[in-house]
Amino acid sequence: MPPEDLELAAAFPPAERDRWREMVRGVLRKSGAATDDTPLEEIEGLLAHRSYDGVPVPALSTRADAPSGRPGLVPYVRQVRAGGEGLAGWDVRQRHAGPDPAAVREAVLADLENGVTSVWLEVGGAGLAPAALSEALRGVLLDLAPVVLDAADQTREAAEAFFALAAEGGNGPTVAGNLGADPLGLQARTGSAGSLDEAAELAARCVRDFPRLRAITVDGTVHHDAGGGDADELGVAVAAGVAYLRALTGSGLGVDAAFGQIEFRLAVNADQFSSIAKIRALRRLWARVAEVSGASEGAAARVHAVTSAAMMTRRDPWVNMLRTTVAAFAAGTGGADAVTVRPFDARLGLPDDFARRIARNTHTLLLEEASLDRVADPAGGSWYVERLTEDTARAAWAWFTEIERAGGFAAALESGLIADRLAATWARRRAAIARREAPLTGVSEFPNLAETLPEREPAPPRPGGGLPVVTYAQDFEALRDRSDAHAEATGTRPRVFLAVLGPVAVHTARASFAANLFQAGGIETVTGAPGEFAASGATVACLCSSDRVYAEEAAEAARVLRDGGAVKVWLAGKGTYEGVDATVFAGCDAVEALETTLHDLGVKR
Repeated sequence: MPPEDLELAAAFPPAERDRWREMVRGVLRKSGAATDDTPLEEIEGLLAHRSYDGVPVPALSTRADAPSGRPGLVPYVRQVRAGGEGLAGWDVRQRHAGPDPAAVREAVLADLENGVTSVWLEVGGAGLAPAALSEALRGVLLDLAPVVLDAADQTREAAEAFFALAAEGGNGPTVAGNLGADPLGLQARTGSAGSLDEAAELAARCVRDFPRLRAITVDGTVHHDAGGGDADELGVAVAAGVAYLRALTGSGLGVDAAFGQIEFRLAVNADQFSSIAKIRALRRLWARVAEVSGASEGAAARVHAVTSAAMMTRRDPWVNMLRTTVAAFAAGTGGADAVTVRPFDARLGLPDDFARRIARNTHTLLLEEASLDRVADPAGGSWYVERLTEDTARAAWAWFTEIERAGGFAAALESGLIADRLAATWARRRAAIARREAPLTGVSEFPNLAETLPEREPAPPRPGGGLPVVTYAQDFEALRDRSDAHAEATGTRPRVFLAVLGPVAVHTARASFAANLFQAGGIETVTGAPGEFAASGATVACLCSSDRVYAEEAAEAARVLRDGGAVKVWLAGKGTYEGVDATVFAGCDAVEALETTLHDLGVKR
């Protein structure tokens, strides 16, 4: 048939929302979450939820949530790449944090020869000395490979060193990158306020002498690393961006020039849809700021997406490859202009050659094999993503306006408004992780107690003193650390005995659940009948079987365990039984249970 005569789903009756609700109600009825009397208009609410920072996530999105605008046009929600770069792939940006300029130079050149297109350098503090920039970048063609600096309180020194290096090569007008000035981000990270006037001076010099060089980086990852959610990070980033616009225009720069000097850095994690929506929402928010500021069309937000440091784990670090791949996919799908994939061993220290190669190859797979750069706004038209983008933008804008009412970014930071909001979001996420509702493969789920971690050189410490720095795995990893220390001091790991009741088919599911839970705290498990407890060497036991068997045998099994010397008897499941002290079950606070168990086993903090 001719294409114009083909209609998608023409052989099917039109989809009706109420029919969908009826079908969902039938499923929910089986689980007890709904009944035949539950009104249809309440069904969607039973499945909807909110993100940790309050962004609504509906159960169903429809054509009413269709995309707004066209790719590349205001409000840039569907922008492919900022700056009119068409369907070109994103800037593959690799981060280097080592203090040795020779080692950094070797790693940078290897990256540039193998697919990296720009370089992100940690300068100052325990990283590269500003004076060492010329050595670290020797052999790098600055007119081809943009350089992004991250120099904290030594931004001025690093910028001057970079200016001198660009002048030596005689290619100042063609040098690209970003000086990384972010005095407000520095204040958030360290508690020490930077100079907005200094940032404005650097921006003016870039506009005058280095037209392809930006001066300002709005680093939202500071707030993500403190536990913030997507709307939290976006609202603060926009507030900081507006503060920089005021400083730049107040120093004499035009509005368009000021917009051109700002780049945003956002974290993306393994929640691919929220990360896609975050990047798209930022462009919508910044387009609104540009509109009310009187900027000309084309002032789209430039976004540098970085795979989340908070989601990375020290335990089973190989799983980080999966996390960063999903996050990088989200960054590319969301239309980030530059993407940095953290090496899988980043939590262990300075990455080695293999880890950097895997990080580079992640980009290559997505660009060359998945062809993400060949589609304009690949997420566009997904009603779920469009709705999530809009709701994320609205939540972030509400937070941004709250910051503005409080006097702006600096005032909101000093008053504790920002810190309190981030802490509240982190508390909700942390509780979900503790209950394993947000599982961490290799850490809270499927841990490997026999793993041998790769050894790496220590990474330079990041400056502290401001907002806290959290990682999603920190509570479980702290428990594992205690177990490792105990094993090193005593020669044996803490141990729990899984007392199984009934046939294998009856107790296997809960025995597997209990083993997985206790091992997440570094506690090894041994399995046997209650009568075998005394010979197991354990002092804590956990009963594992079905509810029916518990009703008949739990009390007697608990008595046998007590007679064998058990100081604590757990039960895998729910219910109250004679002789049972506590229960573990899906959705329980696993961290609290493991803390209690380590204490009962005599494991020191």
